[in-house]
Amino acid sequence: MQRETFIRSLADEGFPEPVVVTREAGVMEVHSHPFEAKALVIEGELHIRVGDEERHYTAGDVFHLAANLPHAERYGPQGVQYLVGRK
Repeated sequence: MQRETFIRSLADEGFPEPVVVTREAGVMEVHSHPFEAKALVIEGELHIRVGDEERHYTAGDVFHLAANLPHAERYGPQGVQYLVGRK
């Protein structure tokens, strides 16, 4: 997905202005957030595991996590950078 299209879709869905997040290679163990998050991967890659299901995301992919959803994150060897809206 193109960045401009993603930003418009966030606004249409009621998300505030998105922010860029950068993570270095590594793992974030199971955790949750008190907000819904929808993000566009800009560079690098990450894996998100929810329960027994793990999904792989690379540049151009969008991921969406519900508020308070326990999940783990694993960042690729070059890390990851994504544009995220939170509400």
